[in-house]
Amino acid sequence: MNTPVTIRPETAADIEAITAVTQAAFAAVEISEHTEQYIVEALRAVDALTVSLVAEGGGRVVGHIAFSPVTISDGTSGWYGLGPVSVLPAYQRQGIGAALIREGLTHLRSLGARGCCLVGHPDYYPRFGFKNPSDLAVEGVPPDVVFVLPFDGPVPHGTVRFHEAFRATGPVDR
Repeated sequence: MNTPVTIRPETAADIEAITAVTQAAFAAVEISEHTEQYIVEALRAVDALTVSLVAEGGGRVVGHIAFSPVTISDGTSGWYGLGPVSVLPAYQRQGIGAALIREGLTHLRSLGARGCCLVGHPDYYPRFGFKNPSDLAVEGVPPDVVFVLPFDGPVPHGTVRFHEAFRATGPVDR
């Protein structure tokens, strides 16, 4: 890592910075619908951010990661979804995203989570132990971008549904 960072839980004072980091991180991502900041806001509004960590470097928030509960059609409980994970473009490719992922997974394990799933880039997430599941899918998502990491027990079977906040398309009404 080129920039020394501290990974810590988000605070209320970080919320605006998290929004800015998330917007900037996904601004040039062609496959993004550019709603990631709204998803984080919606998860926070309904108290569904099980783990929300920031990376702080140079006295400012430069990265963020969110984990929230998922529902699995076979009834398996205790699984969480990773995402979004965001790092300011100027700080990308320095290991900050990886540090956020590792620390977030450690937090999930300490909470007794049974596993984590995500939709993400096939070349990135296997380095953290994530694998494509054979019997678990996310509706409307190609199987090569669906990943799981079991902590306790087997991989569930069926369909994963991320929290309804993942359908957010704009700011949360207050």
